[in-house]
Amino acid sequence: MAIVDCLSSCHEELRTWRHDLHAHPEIAFEEHLTSAFVAEKLQSFGLQVHRGLAKTGVVGTLQVGTSERAIGLRSDMDALNMVELNEFQHRSAIPGKMHACGHDGHMTMLLGAARCLAQTRSFDGTVHFIFQPAEENEAGARVMVEQGLFERFPVHAVFSLHNMPGFEVGSFATRVGPLMAAADFFFITVRGMGSHAATPHVSVDPIPVAAEIVLALQSIVSRNLDPLDSAVISVTQINGGSTTNVIPDKVKMAGTVRTFQSSVQSRIEHRIREIAQNIAAAHEASAEVHYDRRYPPLVNHPAETDMALSAASDISGSEFVQGDVAPIMGAEDFSWMLQARPGNCIWLGSGKGDPSVHTPKYDFNDDILPIGASYWVRLVERFLTRNG
Repeated sequence: MAIVDCLSSCHEELRTWRHDLHAHPEIAFEEHLTSAFVAEKLQSFGLQVHRGLAKTGVVGTLQVGTSERAIGLRSDMDALNMVELNEFQHRSAIPGKMHACGHDGHMTMLLGAARCLAQTRSFDGTVHFIFQPAEENEAGARVMVEQGLFERFPVHAVFSLHNMPGFEVGSFATRVGPLMAAADFFFITVRGMGSHAATPHVSVDPIPVAAEIVLALQSIVSRNLDPLDSAVISVTQINGGSTTNVIPDKVKMAGTVRTFQSSVQSRIEHRIREIAQNIAAAHEASAEVHYDRRYPPLVNHPAETDMALSAASDISGSEFVQGDVAPIMGAEDFSWMLQARPGNCIWLGSGKGDPSVHTPKYDFNDDILPIGASYWVRLVERFLTRNG
């Protein structure tokens, strides 16, 4: 690995930062301690720091030379509502909250790159280090964009990096076009009429209606879509009733839809509404459907993807860089930034044997901290090269 010189000697310090962040996880739009930690570090490096965009967002700006070119580098900051099952010393100190997706490592790598670039000043232009809240479920990237991120901090392109368990340590992978899916969320309320469980004939029982809807939704992908179109529909929550001898008045369901094409997205939304409402009506019940198009698909731009692949090859060698990786059905709200400006998201391998993200035994692999930080430095140097 061609680790940048100013990062090769500070691996242990990066590890300390990461462990501190891991031990103090904060969820969407509540990242107050986290944003204070980030802002203090950026200020100590000599960057201009802006706080408060999207409530807890932080943007650090470093300007060198005279070029008007500008680049944005984005890291997410939030944790998940999960109970951590690890026993190491830096495990979560906040009950029910956990950095289970590696955002602690993402912040650390970007902070390391910020300090290194502030020291070397090896570029000509402006770098905006974007620390974004609420990536998990709440689309903090959309909020930052809507609140004027790129009007306040203009960039010619914006980039992100995400750790990826299951890929070899230090390898990189990305692609031009769709890399990650759109993430929609649906919420269905089935309303019937409750009764004593011993007299179901005087009720309109919403529970079998909900069960029938769940099964019918699974036919959308297999029977309503072109077999060549990718889509996932998952019902992830069913809640109804409060005791064993009462038929409830209503049942609430929720789930997610993953797609890559807007036409497929629209077809699925339409069919979910039709299926839920018509099945409910057939049983003399009713169904209310709320459909939320939360994250668009993450679509990488060609020129910026080539730039990202070149920077990754500088660090790991071209044999460890994959430029045509298969897209996945996971989602990432960086997609909102890529709709506003050209750019790229790249994956950094964290180990084939590592637990998956969003699991209670996950922990970010500290071995890749200087690798990811070095990638950021080389990307800036390539994008804002001194000789134009």
